[in-house]
Amino acid sequence: MSRIEQLLSAERPFLTDGGFETSLFFKDGFDAPEFAAITLMDNKDAVDAMKRYFDGFLAMAESVGVGYVLDTNTWRGSVAWAEKLGLTEDELLVLSRDAVDLAVDIRKKWESRVSPILVNGVIGPAGDGYAPDQLLSPEQARKLHASQVKIFADKEVDMISAITMTHVGEAIGITNATDEAGIPVVISFTVETDGRLPAGETIGEAINAVDSATQHAPLYYMLNCAHPDHFSEALKSQEAWIWRIGGIRANASRLSHAELDAATELDEGNPEEFGRLHEDMIGMLPNLRVVGGCCGTDHRHVQCVSRHVHVRNAA
Repeated sequence: MSRIEQLLSAERPFLTDGGFETSLFFKDGFDAPEFAAITLMDNKDAVDAMKRYFDGFLAMAESVGVGYVLDTNTWRGSVAWAEKLGLTEDELLVLSRDAVDLAVDIRKKWESRVSPILVNGVIGPAGDGYAPDQLLSPEQARKLHASQVKIFADKEVDMISAITMTHVGEAIGITNATDEAGIPVVISFTVETDGRLPAGETIGEAINAVDSATQHAPLYYMLNCAHPDHFSEALKSQEAWIWRIGGIRANASRLSHAELDAATELDEGNPEEFGRLHEDMIGMLPNLRVVGGCCGTDHRHVQCVSRHVHVRNAA
């Protein structure tokens, strides 16, 4: 059975990490332009910090006996970011290759203790993850992201996840690019405090639109970069799209995206409450496959999620 098949058939959700960028910048003290942690792949101290960060989450997965989805440090690795980061497109793509190599090395270290570990090639939005400066057509998005998708296709990734998608066109374009490359893809939308995507669609409308345009190509959908309170009401839907949601990576903070953009300090929320809210969501999501965290979350938050999702529900 392939790693993907194990993920989709598992009785308990796999774990993944938390707020990678917020941990690296706010807690570890590193700095990078445009919040682009990928630019730190040439920084040995930063890479060592990344290894310690993922080691903590993998130890968590080992302790509860579940699989793990291991993200690559490539969220801002699209060639759309090259000029803003002061890099050529080729230089940025080399960093994507390096990030996959790092994830593969981490998997080799842990795979005798945690199984399966899926290396997940992360693709971020071409624009701001909170407020898109342009709405891409599917064809524009396909062309824009194709080079990074090819990097993942040439390396040892098990799947690709398009994280913090703000509108349907870009999600469709990335799905088309991954379909051409023959790699499974997950589409993860972000929502505002009203439970709608920044471009205005409801979660259900966005999922149905992508599925309709791609013949249900994504493995599943995920929600990330929003507090559970921002989307929990929408998850009470009895419509068929609710079965397509397979992952939750929520923010620690209840602040809006605009407020988070303006914040100078990290809002860590309440880790125990964060975990309890995930237990509440279990009954709403019959096809939940992956749990973790997003902005402001760290090992404490994901540990609380795991305790409520894995330990308490097993009791």
